[in-house]
Amino acid sequence: MRHLQIIVIYLFLSGLLLAVTDEKGTAPPLGELSLKQLETRLAEIDTELEELARVTLRAGTGAVGYRSKTHGDPSHTESIRIQLNQTTMIDQVVLVPTLYRNPDGGIRAESFPLEFQIHAGTAHESQIVASRSREDQLLPRIAPLAVSFPPVNASWIEIEATTLTTQIFTDHYLLQLSEVMVFSGMENVALTLNTRSSKSGSGHDRQRYLTDGFTPYLMNAAQGAKSQTQLLRVQNTTVAPSLTLDLKSKQTINQINLHTHDVSLSIPMRQFSNSGVPRHIRITGANHADFRDEKHILDHEQLSIYDTGPINMLKFPELTCRFIRITILDHREVVSLSGNTSGIGFSEIEVLSNGRNVALNAPITLSSNLKMAPELLPRLTDGLNYYGMILPTRDWMNQLSRRHDLEAERPLVAAELNLRHHHQQTHLQRLTWFAALLIVGIIITLLLLRVFHLRELSIIKERIAADLHDELGANFHSIGLLSQLVEKKAAPLSEDTSKLLQRIRDVTQSSGVSVRHISRLQDAKNSISMETEMRRAAERIVVDLQHEMNFEGQAWLEKLRPQERVDLFLFYKECLINICRHAGATKLYTDLKADAKKVTLSVIDNGAGVGVTDDTQIPAALARRAKLLGADFELDSPKSGGTRILLCYQPRSKWWRKLPALKNRN
Repeated sequence: MRHLQIIVIYLFLSGLLLAVTDEKGTAPPLGELSLKQLETRLAEIDTELEELARVTLRAGTGAVGYRSKTHGDPSHTESIRIQLNQTTMIDQVVLVPTLYRNPDGGIRAESFPLEFQIHAGTAHESQIVASRSREDQLLPRIAPLAVSFPPVNASWIEIEATTLTTQIFTDHYLLQLSEVMVFSGMENVALTLNTRSSKSGSGHDRQRYLTDGFTPYLMNAAQGAKSQTQLLRVQNTTVAPSLTLDLKSKQTINQINLHTHDVSLSIPMRQFSNSGVPRHIRITGANHADFRDEKHILDHEQLSIYDTGPINMLKFPELTCRFIRITILDHREVVSLSGNTSGIGFSEIEVLSNGRNVALNAPITLSSNLKMAPELLPRLTDGLNYYGMILPTRDWMNQLSRRHDLEAERPLVAAELNLRHHHQQTHLQRLTWFAALLIVGIIITLLLLRVFHLRELSIIKERIAADLHDELGANFHSIGLLSQLVEKKAAPLSEDTSKLLQRIRDVTQSSGVSVRHISRLQDAKNSISMETEMRRAAERIVVDLQHEMNFEGQAWLEKLRPQERVDLFLFYKECLINICRHAGATKLYTDLKADAKKVTLSVIDNGAGVGVTDDTQIPAALARRAKLLGADFELDSPKSGGTRILLCYQPRSKWWRKLPALKNRN
């Protein structure tokens, strides 16, 4: 009763999980997933594949399963019916394909149905519990197909293939399967049961191989530690040798799995696949260690080499016991390459209670005529094989089926991801070109705006210069004429008055010359000579002073921008005016040096000096001109007396200044 409750609970949870999966529906098409979702999905597939059992094919001789009658086209129906021992709640059917080598050197399923339905029912009702069509893309494959469905009560199950596929080397259509498993919870309830096909064919006598528990795979869980045993040596046969397992408590059991010795490690195999498998064994159970209450469980006898495989699954009616004894009635192999048949090869012994191994790490006792190294004996029940962990049959089949689905999905996800990356790279290249064109456009626009701006500034400067020349020149001329008229009308004049009038005429003439000079400087088409203009200004302004001038780097001075030369000249002129007005000097020294890195102007007089230097003593006109030049400006008094004005700046030489079109605009 307790085991029945466990099965009902497991089936309920399986049905709930299946219902949740159905509510979610199928996964969205890859084209609808974002790039991040595709990358996440690919990482999830790789992570899950690392944890799933691997498809490892067995070698040697063995049963290949069932084959139906052949047909000339695929539209014939072939069915297989399995009659269960009793009405049972089932929720999954596993179809294991028959595998063959193809001419390309690979392995694939042969004659696996392209479309089929699974019927289940009792004596009073039946229903279709699952179906698959060509849209499900079941082929090509070498892995089993696990078909899950909501739990249903059934006393029989039928697989009806409606679209057949061909054999590898012929055009004949037929149905081939290596194994059919029907699960109720973790238990394969179809194991060793009789099957019936819809039509008799070449494989009619091989229908029993459909439920013998043998598959074309070796269990490779890809996780857990590796374990390998040695042969049990039979020393004499006077008394039948035996192995006794202690389950440590009473257990209700219904199946024993005997994993055969690993003989398929070499390629090609040196032995038959039944090497070390005894021909005839008897399994009994008891609740006392001395087996005084011994109960017969089953006898298993091999009739041919097709009656054994990597895992011999022995099913029997439920029995409650603590101790299990495996007696070797005939240790000889059915087929042997040598006369040495004294070895018995088991890599693991499982005792199952509704699909759960209750013999894990159970102690084993050998009869006196069986020998094995004591340190190797516990490996017979450690739950491990040569590849790692031993999985429950349902988990094993489901992991292989899941691996097939993921390995079929991964190339599609990777291809879609590569396509997205290609499109992304293409878009990035286009965006890069667009950004480059945009930057070039912006630069061109800025240059054009600068050209237009400089042109406007040039026009404004020319207009200001013209206005200054016309308006102020005319006014200065008028003042000079008026002073002459006053001199004529008011004659005779005193000597002082005549000198004042002459002074007025001199000032107006000088101002007119200055206006014309500024106009000429603002004309960008006329290039001024710094040395010539500075000497001319000094002759006009500091007439009564002893003036010494020094010029170095005239070639670099001529390379200065016209506006820089104008600002530098006006700064120097303002220095002369301030010296004349405030210094009271008798001597003046001017030094102008220029090179590729800087321009230095030094003006020194022997006047009264400026006292303690601070910003308040710097003339505003000089500070303004220095700022326009972007120059460092100093005003101080040397220890020898007088005043020193020092201007130093780095010539502007940005790349667009070198463009001929722009130089002509300045």
